Amino acid sequence: MSSITEISLVLAKGLKVTIIVLFFSIIFSTLIAMIAGLSRVSKNFLLSKFTGLYVEIFRGTSLIVQLFWFSYALPGLFNIHLGSDIYVAVLAISLNYGAYMSEIVRGAIEAVPHGQTEASVALNLSTFQRMKHIIIPQAVRMMLPEYGNYLIQILKATSLVSLIGLTDLLYYGNIYRSTHLSEAPAVYILILIAYFLLALPLIGFTRKMEKVAKKGVAHG
Repeated sequence: MSSITEISLVLAKGLKVTIIVLFFSIIFSTLIAMIAGLSRVSKNFLLSKFTGLYVEIFRGTSLIVQLFWFSYALPGLFNIHLGSDIYVAVLAISLNYGAYMSEIVRGAIEAVPHGQTEASVALNLSTFQRMKHIIIPQAVRMMLPEYGNYLIQILKATSLVSLIGLTDLLYYGNIYRSTHLSEAPAVYILILIAYFLLALPLIGFTRKMEKVAKKGVAHG
């Protein structure tokens, strides 16, 4: 029991970093997803194509490679330093998952029945008014369940930040395991439990959003 307590205290040192990276990655990936998703359906050819290129690059390459690129390649090749490793981790995760989630936004917007757009045009609403009052509210309801699933994926992705030296849960777990090899199973079981406990609120949010989306369909 004492060893479990000791391991837990060591892992707790990395909990703050994991939560910080998770919190800001969720915020920025959501903002990026909304901007990129809206840009993909824009009538501006250059904006749509540029955003499409971003999406394909970040969906088509590994998050691990992106972490290494921002952390090591940019400073080494172009002398571009992003500052703290936390900034690097949040930027890489946000851009990566923002690209994936932008496809949810784009798909949800395109799934809104064209008849409603035509009706809003007949009512002489501007493009901004159509998006704000008719299209976006319906699209948000459709994208919520899948959005919740991606939040859980972002949590899982935070476990990779130890690869660039961030002192998160996994980092401290590996440090402890390296000096207490016989306790490696207990270390990773506790890490597993820690990530599961962090995921519980996100799982609850996802289930709630699924109910909201179904209610919207039922009343649609």
